Amino acid sequence: MIDITLENFQAELIEASLATPVLLDIWAPWCAPCKALGPVLEKLERDYAGRFTLAKLDSDQEPEIAGQLSQAFGVRSIPFCVMFVGGQPVDGFVGALPEAQIRDFLDKHVPPAADADEEDLPAAAEAGRDEEPGPSAEADRLSVAVAAEPGNDKLRADWVFKLIEAGRLAEARQALAPLQPKLAFDARAAALALCLDAHEAAPGADAEALAAAIAANRRDFAARHALAQVHWAAGRPTAAMDELLEILMRDKTWNGELARRSYVAILELMGKAAPAPTAAAPAAGKLEIAGRAAVSSADPVLDQYRRKLSMALF
Repeated sequence: MIDITLENFQAELIEASLATPVLLDIWAPWCAPCKALGPVLEKLERDYAGRFTLAKLDSDQEPEIAGQLSQAFGVRSIPFCVMFVGGQPVDGFVGALPEAQIRDFLDKHVPPAADADEEDLPAAAEAGRDEEPGPSAEADRLSVAVAAEPGNDKLRADWVFKLIEAGRLAEARQALAPLQPKLAFDARAAALALCLDAHEAAPGADAEALAAAIAANRRDFAARHALAQVHWAAGRPTAAMDELLEILMRDKTWNGELARRSYVAILELMGKAAPAPTAAAPAAGKLEIAGRAAVSSADPVLDQYRRKLSMALF
């Protein structure tokens, strides 16, 4: 059993879970159910003989990590246990469960005993071994990193982006809040704010009605912008930029240059960025857990739409 702090969570929790599943017990000294659960988890760690590692985190001493994990899983009480596998949180449970239920939970995530047949492995676990985590899992992973570095704006921006991709818009809005004062000079934060606006507005928009309004009046810029938001939220960024270009070619300053700002935001988010630098990054002597993005070569679509923007503005 190990105690997790901000100083060691990267090595003892994230790195360690790459080799062996780690069950993190989030507890507090004043919590009676926590005191009941602790000895059960310690016994299970001994019984499972190295098939998982038990880690404990005092929520009073490390509120940032505890808070981010609780938010990621939608949990507001303790004891709260989170299973880390492959460097990311994958599952959890709340409360002082009976030992039998905890064993059932562990058996979903830990390797089988040495004498177990390979064919007894769950088919789902076998199928998922080589799969890349989806946006929601990446968002949960990033939430842990942000908890360790709440002042890292680029890391927070990556987290917001993954929350938007996962459709977790209310969480994205909350995560974006610390970046609001910086929108005027942080291009990525400004782009994320507009992207989130589009994703929030799109479900209430009628694309057919908007297209009809535009056909009736090509200078109905509000309808064009709303249609661009629908395209953007649906994963059609070039269609969104085409609508925005129609506005720019007719009125560059419409609505506080909203069309230009939205167009630039789409270009910003279409470009692939390097992973957010963190205190846990290899360059700083620790592990990067925030994602796998890498700088890409020139994108002909991006180049084409940058040229279109330049021609529309000048």
